[in-house]
Amino acid sequence: MTRVVLAVLAVAGTTAAMAQSSVTLYGRVNTTVERQKVGGVTSTKMENNSSRFGLMGTEDLGGGLKAGFQLESGFDSTTGAGTGWPGLASTGSGINFGRQSEVNLSGSFGMVRLGNFTPESYYATADYVGLHNHDTGSSSDALYQDPVWFNGLGTKNKIGYRTPSFGGLTVDAAVNLHEKAAGTNNKNGYDLAANYNVGALALGAGYSQVDDDKQMGLRALYTFGQFTVGGYYQRNDETLQGTRNNFRLAGMYALGASEFHVNVGRAGKWSEIADSSATQWTLGYNYNFSKRTKVYAFYTKVDNKAGATYMTGAGGQDFSSLALGVRHNF
Repeated sequence: MTRVVLAVLAVAGTTAAMAQSSVTLYGRVNTTVERQKVGGVTSTKMENNSSRFGLMGTEDLGGGLKAGFQLESGFDSTTGAGTGWPGLASTGSGINFGRQSEVNLSGSFGMVRLGNFTPESYYATADYVGLHNHDTGSSSDALYQDPVWFNGLGTKNKIGYRTPSFGGLTVDAAVNLHEKAAGTNNKNGYDLAANYNVGALALGAGYSQVDDDKQMGLRALYTFGQFTVGGYYQRNDETLQGTRNNFRLAGMYALGASEFHVNVGRAGKWSEIADSSATQWTLGYNYNFSKRTKVYAFYTKVDNKAGATYMTGAGGQDFSSLALGVRHNF
């Protein structure tokens, strides 16, 4: 009888815990086969386009207060290997939660966030106009630059706050704690973003700074009928490279399950680096079998001047890719 009572109590406790919180498994597998050209070298490759999986959940604490968490790991869909955050060494490799690992509290006051998460200034500007492939893979925006990433702080050790929505306006603010070693001079990083959505119009702005390096961006997106058009403008001011202006324009035409995409970006030259301007343009087509699954094709090209290294890492070398892909969300 004692064993039966203990078993009933254990089941009852488990049921109560499950009733208080919910956990969701989500992710995306996104893979392309591409014919790429870097400088004068042409190759055929299979590419991962920021595939990922994650867990997220919330618990209702009562009185309008909720606790939440989100854990997200990147992986290479062409090999199965974990990637952390691709291109950002500070997140490590293998299956880990380098893409996102946060805990938060939310209520009528907004949301307080602690942990590791992407700068909201990026989501408010560059990511918002990456319409054709969610700003991933070889056709992602090669020209956008954020000092929070490029100064080694990455996305970690952050304290963030998001306001409630005020008539469609939300504001995010965050600080990256540098946790510097004794004797070092590196400072914390700061990030600020605003999004305003009303009807067919979506506006955004972002600002971030690490030490004396800073960037500011403005974005607009408008949908009318089957058309969506938008773009962003970015201004960089950095100690080593000087100042630079960068912009991108994007458009989409939706016809049934089909989407036709075009975008073009232009990065002006850095004031301290000769011949460092570049242009990127992309043509894309998506066919949506469902809200979760699509097949797509794109052609993207980056034209680098002699002092520009976008996408290639080598001054003056251009990049192009013709790709076919499949993306599945779960």
